Amino acid sequence: MTVLGSVWSNWTERDVPDLSGSVAVVTGGNGGLGLATVDALAAAGAHVIVAARDRAKSADAMAGVRERHPDASLRYVPLDLADLASVRSAAELIRSSHDRVDLLVNNAGLMAMPEGRTADGFEMQLGVNHLGHWALTALLMEPLLAADAARVVTVSSIAHHQGRQLDPDDPHLRRSYSPWKAYGQSKLANLHFGIGLQRRFASAGVRAASLVAHPGLSNTDLQRRTVREGGGGPSAPVWETLAARTGMSPTVGARPQLRAATDPGACGGQFYGPRFGSFGPPVVLPILRRWDLDSGIRILWEVSERETGIPMEVG
Repeated sequence: MTVLGSVWSNWTERDVPDLSGSVAVVTGGNGGLGLATVDALAAAGAHVIVAARDRAKSADAMAGVRERHPDASLRYVPLDLADLASVRSAAELIRSSHDRVDLLVNNAGLMAMPEGRTADGFEMQLGVNHLGHWALTALLMEPLLAADAARVVTVSSIAHHQGRQLDPDDPHLRRSYSPWKAYGQSKLANLHFGIGLQRRFASAGVRAASLVAHPGLSNTDLQRRTVREGGGGPSAPVWETLAARTGMSPTVGARPQLRAATDPGACGGQFYGPRFGSFGPPVVLPILRRWDLDSGIRILWEVSERETGIPMEVG
């Protein structure tokens, strides 16, 4: 499929191909975009691992998927991306029961939260949105590479345009913190991670592919949680209202990451998002921010390996 062809496509979850026999892991799969992703993958026949922190919420979410798709194959794995010990435990549970993982969707995230620290002392948004996913991806690399042609899809945001690449001397913004600054930094890290991982897959000559997606403006719990926890400053209620009144549903908002994950024509290194920035059908978008791409990826790898102590070994 050409990029031009994808621009005008009205791709939906109904275009997900048959995924029978495949194994998928979705972080934050118990609500919002993650749950919509789990629902579509399960409907297509994949065995879906719902990796999330809240066990009760996950049980309710999975029950709903089974009501809609009685043959759905689902498993819950506890995962707290704000705690590397939890990430290690989740990866071990997955590795011990699956010799391959065909699809990893790094979906879970926080937006514009008040300053906080993870169990390992990381700035909370960088820790959850990027470093936790870095660790999970690295720890699942063996089963990913054992798959015939695995895909890793990392969910970024249009907010990456406002983000600054990591400062190696202050990646956790201890000198100057603001909720939106931290969010933009973490979403730019997601973009750099997805593209950087694809470069390493290509260099190693493996068939795995890494792609990036952003959902546009979607009406999920993301904005409501930001307001609930006092983050985002004066603009947070505005974004919550906009999302509620004009945002896409979780089903529609999840389409970019679903297409990146399942479209046979998708290629490693591509960036999927809504055709019109905040809304529209999922298409391949140009990666506009290239001036600091190489340095951003290099710094991200250095900081991520140093902070987590987990190398990203490919091939």
